[in-house]
Amino acid sequence: MRLYDYVLNRSELLDLMVDVVYARIAEAGQRSEWRARVLAVAHATRDAALDHEWFSDLLGGRPHLGPHALAVGEATAAALSQAPGVRGIDDLQRALGALNAFIIGAVRREVTERRTTRSTGTDEAAFQASLGPYLTRMLKTGRYPTVARLVIDGAHLNAEETFDHNLTTVLDGITSRPRT
Repeated sequence: MRLYDYVLNRSELLDLMVDVVYARIAEAGQRSEWRARVLAVAHATRDAALDHEWFSDLLGGRPHLGPHALAVGEATAAALSQAPGVRGIDDLQRALGALNAFIIGAVRREVTERRTTRSTGTDEAAFQASLGPYLTRMLKTGRYPTVARLVIDGAHLNAEETFDHNLTTVLDGITSRPRT
């Protein structure tokens, strides 16, 4: 309770905590080339969210307006504005929206899986094994051929490698979008 001698309420405390995390992310945004800057900020955001899982809960909600959060926003927007496929403010808004949606979704999924593993004591492999008989019965019906291919032929992908690959795919899409 002594903490509230220094901050007005829980919301202000969270704002300060979030901005401390953004300070770490802002350091990554110091690259000169646009793509390197975006990649560094995205990876730093993922790393920060994995280190501070509560941070992932706050991503995508109300805008964070602390000085470090604004610095990250500026670095990212300035970098994307230099991307070849970004021709104006509308393109920039869409590019930022696509990038942020990917980062937030990927990070939240990874954090949710970690939390589920901890709370249930069952990791993803054990969870999948427990559903094996049911899923086998469902796939044998033939109604889900694409899902069957994914389950049978698909590899268990590493979260970090998947993040890298999908981030690159998003950036490639932003930069190579045909002019309409």
